[in-house]
Amino acid sequence: MKTSHAGNGHLRDFTTDARVLVIAAIAVVVATAGLFAGIVLLKLIRLSTNIAYFGQFSLAELRLEDTPLGYGAVIVPVIGALIIGLMARFGSEKIRGHGIPEAIEAILLGRSRLDAKVAVLKPLSSAISIGSGGPFGAEGPIIMTGGAIGSLIAQMLPVSDNERKTLLVAGAAAGMTTVFGTPIAAIMLAVELLLFEWTPRSFIPVAVAAIIAEVERTLLHLPGPIFPFAGSMEASVAGLGGWVLIGIAAGLLSGLLTQMVYACEDAFQKLPIHWMWWPMIGGLVVGIGGLIEPQALGVGYDNIVNMLDGRIVAGAALLLLVVKAIIWSVALGSGTSGGVLAPLLIMGGAMGAVLAGILPEATPGFWPLLAMAATMGGTMRAPLTATFFAVELTGNTHMLVPLIAACATAHAVTVLLMKRSILTEKVARRGHHLVREYRVDPFALTRVREVMTTEVESVPSTMTLHGAAAFLTAPHTRHPSFPVINQDGHVLGLIDPPAILRWRRAGKHRKTTLGELLTGSKVTLAYPDEYLEGLSDKLLLANVSHLPVVSRDEQRLVGYVGWKDLMRVRSKQQAEERERSALLSFGAKRKARQSAGDPV
Repeated sequence: MKTSHAGNGHLRDFTTDARVLVIAAIAVVVATAGLFAGIVLLKLIRLSTNIAYFGQFSLAELRLEDTPLGYGAVIVPVIGALIIGLMARFGSEKIRGHGIPEAIEAILLGRSRLDAKVAVLKPLSSAISIGSGGPFGAEGPIIMTGGAIGSLIAQMLPVSDNERKTLLVAGAAAGMTTVFGTPIAAIMLAVELLLFEWTPRSFIPVAVAAIIAEVERTLLHLPGPIFPFAGSMEASVAGLGGWVLIGIAAGLLSGLLTQMVYACEDAFQKLPIHWMWWPMIGGLVVGIGGLIEPQALGVGYDNIVNMLDGRIVAGAALLLLVVKAIIWSVALGSGTSGGVLAPLLIMGGAMGAVLAGILPEATPGFWPLLAMAATMGGTMRAPLTATFFAVELTGNTHMLVPLIAACATAHAVTVLLMKRSILTEKVARRGHHLVREYRVDPFALTRVREVMTTEVESVPSTMTLHGAAAFLTAPHTRHPSFPVINQDGHVLGLIDPPAILRWRRAGKHRKTTLGELLTGSKVTLAYPDEYLEGLSDKLLLANVSHLPVVSRDEQRLVGYVGWKDLMRVRSKQQAEERERSALLSFGAKRKARQSAGDPV
């Protein structure tokens, strides 16, 4: 008889091995490629803007409101949208949208594979969209582009699906770091949105990519922080109330913006024309909105600077908020190409500027900054990313506590009010359910001895084949399989009706003992101290529904465990979350003593 078992010597806090160093080294290459892709995208946006609104083939920083086109500027977003529609129709449909949902879908459903078309067409289409006045940011497209670069590099190497995912996310993190100079926020974005796990094997390479991108962008003298802000606010009860109020308002705004985007998308779905033409309609709305409020067009980084400096009044902020929200939601719903982070910052900041007059006194720009981060965190369901993003954008670590208070509040509001975020709703609409809660697997915490059956029915090895057949078909037999043990209590194997049938078909004599039939067979055993995580693999590999449990020292049968026992662990975990009880119920104890006649 042969037995297969595994001890507990392999158990450790993490399953990561030295392979992570190889992937981290590859992540350095991915980061460098993502950095240059990000730089190219920023240059393309500026070039597209100058060509579209000024007729100049240059990289000079020109303001959209200074365009000589006048009312003719309305047609610019329409032309840009037509080009994007053609690129999506005849190039790759994956360039539509803001990029992050597409990256999530590739990670979860496409084995982290993105093609070269996406790496080329996504930044190009985004540059045309933003350059022609689209009210978007560059971060979503560069996340998609950096991810595509990481995926392409990984596809040329012998890596696993998980390692390919890690390199895709590493490219995305490097791209985001390039645009904003926020490596910590990029890492947090990976953890909260893209990796769908929290392990060293993925975290370390992604951190390497973000850090390398930050070092390289510093060597290239790219600005950082890009929105310096030195303001702060003393912690107080009144201040805390203001932080929470901003968080609530940002959560409600997040829900409204999400609903607006998908209401527009639903409206476009009902149009009797091909989706290629939808962005032109969105472009027309953008053009009209640009006539009403030119500051709502493009990435709008000047708006963020003005808000943080306190140079925007409530009336102007309200107009910017309304126009930006309408043209952004319509354009994004039409399926054009562009990002969501910068627009969320601007709309959230405008709301903060509007509410600043009724909130406790603070440094100019304090409330807009808080609202920016909270709106971003609430809409994307990524409060930690939003908190560190705001800190790194401004270089102001004194804002950490107010920021996390506002972002956590906004997160609570959106989680309670909405089933999906703006990022996951698109994936869900394609028929895929996402869960963004990471927990320790109960199988990794539960040992076999906690769930096994200790009163085991077994059959002796001296039982004959005929006796076993009669036993298994008897009316009083309650189980489909039984362990066979010898006189020393050692398990020789399992019997079930299919095994009996196989032996009979093989011509085995009816009086052959089970001990003789099981001689030389391999037995898969479970042990009381092993975890269910490994047990599930044993059941699958052995292709059985039950396993005998034996003691490690004497190898004697002590229990029996099956797949139903594993399912009970899941049910127990769910019951622990549903059922509520007070462990320290003094009033209940007093009543119990009174009912028993004991003195209180």
